[in-house]
Amino acid sequence: MNLYIRYFDDETLVHNVAEALNFLSSLDDVEVDGEMAAELEKFMSSSAMYPKHIKVRARSFFIAIKTTAATMEEFKAKGAGQGKAEKNAQKEALAQYGKPQSGWYQAKILFKRVILMPDTQKSHYVDTPFVCKVKAGSIQDCYDKVVSHLRSRQDIDPRSQFPSIKSQNFEYSFLGE
Repeated sequence: MNLYIRYFDDETLVHNVAEALNFLSSLDDVEVDGEMAAELEKFMSSSAMYPKHIKVRARSFFIAIKTTAATMEEFKAKGAGQGKAEKNAQKEALAQYGKPQSGWYQAKILFKRVILMPDTQKSHYVDTPFVCKVKAGSIQDCYDKVVSHLRSRQDIDPRSQFPSIKSQNFEYSFLGE
């Protein structure tokens, strides 16, 4: 695993923590100390793949990103390509929600239901699953019908919160015509 390091306009791709510390110590504004080195070492040895911000001084940080890229050009190409691929996947998923496919759907939604506590007269949210079969013309239609049904029920408080169709708290399967 390699490290991409960026501090304002200065950036590099290194193969280990020692190279990263050498790069940082070569910068005028950065004083490498034991705490910074330990934090970078801990990040590199962890399984975390998210970017890490490490403090240089008050309100000044450098960013470290783990990558499998061997060169800076490969890292930048991968980064740009991943963003485009992710956006294309999102567009395809959104298009599929509206794609006409009439029939029966099995829908499962996990929503935040407002429950009134009779002894305190206070409300709190409870994760509530709801599963049903719906005849709909598309995934979007299925979702809309389920949420509309739940909102219209007398036993469900109007302050209850429903997940987005894109959320992991909404699941569906097409059962057929």
